[in-house]
Amino acid sequence: MVVEVGPRLSFTTAWSANAVSICQAYGLTEVSRLERSRRYLLYVEARSGSLLDSQIDQFAAMVHDRMTECVYDQKLTSFETCVVPEEVHHVPVMEYGREALEKINMEMGLAFDELDLRYYTTLFRDYIKRNPTNVELFDIAQSNSEHSRHWFFTGKIVIDGQPMSHTLMQIVKSTLKANPNNSVIGFKDNSSTIKGFLVKQLRPDKPGSTCPLSIRSVLLNILFTAETHNFPCAVAPYPGSETGAGGRIRDTHATGRGSFVVASTAGYCVGNLNMEGSYAPWEDSSFTYPSNLASPLQILIDASNGASDYGNKFGEPLIQGDTV
Repeated sequence: MVVEVGPRLSFTTAWSANAVSICQAYGLTEVSRLERSRRYLLYVEARSGSLLDSQIDQFAAMVHDRMTECVYDQKLTSFETCVVPEEVHHVPVMEYGREALEKINMEMGLAFDELDLRYYTTLFRDYIKRNPTNVELFDIAQSNSEHSRHWFFTGKIVIDGQPMSHTLMQIVKSTLKANPNNSVIGFKDNSSTIKGFLVKQLRPDKPGSTCPLSIRSVLLNILFTAETHNFPCAVAPYPGSETGAGGRIRDTHATGRGSFVVASTAGYCVGNLNMEGSYAPWEDSSFTYPSNLASPLQILIDASNGASDYGNKFGEPLIQGDTV
């Protein structure tokens, strides 16, 4: 019995993007998608009978991430799926106002709060003066998620009807003005920088062109940034940690001109590991985790592998870490 698992057909993976770019660099321009799957050969001892469907399903659940992967029931001949995209339609805000937004908010689970409903009703009805589509509203909901709303920190704060004199971002940066010490940048984008020291480096004589390298003494300041990815790592540890590492690398490059990645660390806070053959007196073996979350042990293994793998693609090693 062969069980094959791989990426969902409806989503192109980061691995595919890398593989296709390599193919195109070698002149294989007709390759548009290239994915990697895994095949497992299951067998039973003679006269033991065949594997039950429930046993096969149990094994498949152990070796693939059901959020980003699926089981291939038959040999793939194409990445095409039979899934028909949901029809794009307009939400009648111009006709029914806020009531129309409240209805689709419940149907699609957009998580619009009172302020969102009031703001987007006014935006589309009074300013843009047209009905939004369901696609637009879904995109707005994602852009407004707490994970994405970095601009929230620069907005005006009103507490109990009284406007505050400083934004959250100004409060965060105020420590630099109060005590500059050895800081160079106090939170630019998503990271900060402290004073560094002279380092001898191999630098191109004419950056941007083919040229010799020369050893030069360059002042390098030390940059620090961090990224928390609690929920994605709990649901899908490997890809969740990949996006966490990628987001932090992005923050590094966004801090200032000339910034580059060097090395990273990773920390994990998880619950009961319940490792086979290893007893820890503080662990509760009777505690059960939600079925849609990965186990603590799987998080430690897969998330660590995902962060290391993604960093290696960009020349940034994962050199240390901690677990609690």
